[in-house]
Amino acid sequence: MTATASARTPTATGETAAPAAGKRRWALPTLLGAGLTGLLVLGVLVSASNGAFAIPLGDILSSIGNRLGLGGAPIEGTGESVLWNIRFPRVALGVIVGACLACAGALMQGMFGNPLAEPGVIGVSSGAAVGAVAAIAFGLTFAGNWTIPVCAFVAGLATVSLVYFLSRSGGRTEVVTLVLTGVAVNGLAGALIGMFIFYADNDEITAITFWQMGSLSQATWPKILAILPLAALGLLTAPRYARRLDLLALGERPARHLGVDVERLRLHLIVIVALLTGAAVAVSGVIGFIGLVVPHLLRMAAGPGHRALLPLSTLGGAAVIVWADLAARTVAAPAEIPLGILTALVGSPFFFWLLRRTRRHQGGWA
Repeated sequence: MTATASARTPTATGETAAPAAGKRRWALPTLLGAGLTGLLVLGVLVSASNGAFAIPLGDILSSIGNRLGLGGAPIEGTGESVLWNIRFPRVALGVIVGACLACAGALMQGMFGNPLAEPGVIGVSSGAAVGAVAAIAFGLTFAGNWTIPVCAFVAGLATVSLVYFLSRSGGRTEVVTLVLTGVAVNGLAGALIGMFIFYADNDEITAITFWQMGSLSQATWPKILAILPLAALGLLTAPRYARRLDLLALGERPARHLGVDVERLRLHLIVIVALLTGAAVAVSGVIGFIGLVVPHLLRMAAGPGHRALLPLSTLGGAAVIVWADLAARTVAAPAEIPLGILTALVGSPFFFWLLRRTRRHQGGWA
């Protein structure tokens, strides 16, 4: 009996240790997810409360309860209109834009196996900028107030398609070729933007400059509803590729041996990144460094597993943009700092640090 019990003990211990290890592995990502969710909710409430017209937090909660049929009452005077027609659309747009950019950045870093990768590498942002600048410079109005977002989104998708097909050779797409093609297309996009600015008048140049600096000031519920299906499609589809991204981190050849169709995976990821980035840039302008900084910080904190990294990046990006937009609105009040400038001021030093750190580790993720 003793021998039998002894023989069973290692098996029982192993069966108990495996779930315990799994729980420990998910403990930190779960804690981070809870913290980021709390940070996002707090940011939404604080951002909705603060501005040129201050709204007490109690009134905000009461108004939300009234709208949801949970009790409460609408805010007296103009507060209700300010909250639901100005503040909440801006906050909601910030959540969507931040989530899209950070999730796209996490996908790009996983696809390229490089912490310096971000959505702009494949030309989405610069292509969307070309479309928006062209619409402003030529005074296009075929879609009314939607003309600039439509042109930006279509141009962003067209640019990504161009980069992808130009980088293909022999039925395959090499990462280095894809990056170099993206760099070349980004340079061409910059030249086209410069040409459009050269022919634009003063009012158009002002509008172009403001759009390129990035802002959520033009947020409206119709714009949110227009990009929401695209953003939701990209954000809900991305986690399905988490396991294949983890296998791709082992290298292309090992990933192929483990059953991953690397070429198809890259194509699918490029389409998702284009949807996410195109949707964000079309309504907010160019907001840099979110797709670079947020995923990398969370990768350092939670580890490289994409099953946790993708949803954490989505939450983190949303929280960062909400708080950054609040700072942009209030730091220099009554003036407003363009959001893209603020994220660049904070993101650029981090990028330099990340570059030096990556060189020290010879391009690794450590």
